[in-house]
Amino acid sequence: MSLAPLDKVDVLRRNNVRVSGDADARPVVFAHGFGCSQEMWRMVVPHFESDFRVILFDHVGAGGSDPAAYDAGRYDSLHGYASDVIEIFEELGLEDAVFVGHSVSSMIGVLAAARRPDLFGALVLVGPSPRYLDDDGYSGGFTQADIDGLLDALDANYLGWSEAMAPQIMGNPAVPELGEELTASFCRIDPVIASQFARVTFLSDNRRDLAKVMTPTLVLQCSEDIIAPEGVGRYVHENIDGSDFVQLSATGHCPNLSAPDELAATILDYLR
Repeated sequence: MSLAPLDKVDVLRRNNVRVSGDADARPVVFAHGFGCSQEMWRMVVPHFESDFRVILFDHVGAGGSDPAAYDAGRYDSLHGYASDVIEIFEELGLEDAVFVGHSVSSMIGVLAAARRPDLFGALVLVGPSPRYLDDDGYSGGFTQADIDGLLDALDANYLGWSEAMAPQIMGNPAVPELGEELTASFCRIDPVIASQFARVTFLSDNRRDLAKVMTPTLVLQCSEDIIAPEGVGRYVHENIDGSDFVQLSATGHCPNLSAPDELAATILDYLR
C-alpha cells in the first residue's frame, strides 16, 4: 500500500527529525514505540554518534512532531507510518540505512523495507510483534477479551490507563523511576491520537509481511516482556528468512531505557 507523499518541505518538521553523529558515515535511524518519543533513545544514541550518522524522529502525534500533520485517514494503519519513514529516508538521501525499530516501529520498519528495499541495509527489531492477538496455531500473548479490555480502559480513562499500564510494560519494578518515565511519556500524547494508534497497533496483523523482508535483520528479544513474549520474537525470527535472533538479558519491553548499554552493544556487534 502506498500513500501520496506530503509536501517534501514539511517532512523533517512534520516528524521532528534530528540528525547527529558523523555526517559521512552509514546512517542509523532509531524509531520509537507506542506512547513514546525519540527521547527514549537518548541513552543509546551516544554509543553510535562517533561511527554513524544518527537520525531520530517522532511519529506524527508523538513527541515534537507537528500536531497539525495528524490525519486519521492516513494513520488508520501502520502503512501510513511506514510511508512517513520512507519520506524521511528520501528527504535525507539515505542509502544502506540501519533501521532500529522498537515495539510497533519494528513492523513499521518491516513494511517500509518491504516496499523500498533499496533504501535499507539492515533492520534491527527490538521487541517486535506481527500480531498481538492470539489466533489458531499462533500465540500473540493477548486474547480478544484482553485486547477489548485494554482498549476500553484506554478510552475510558487514558491517564489512569497510562499510570496502571506503563510500569507493567516497563517490567522493572525494582527501578520504579523507569515506569514513572514511561508513564509521563504516555501522558504527554493526545488521548484521541493515542486511542487510534493503540487500535492500529494492537489490532494489526503483519504476519504475512515478514516473508516479504529481504533486508538483513536482527531480532532482539527481552525476558519477561508482557507485550511481546519470547515466542512471538522467535516467530518473527523464523519467518524472516536469514534473520538473526538474540535473547537479551534485559527484562520488560523497553531495553532502550532499562538496558541501553546492552542494547547498544548488541546492535553494534551485529553491524560490525
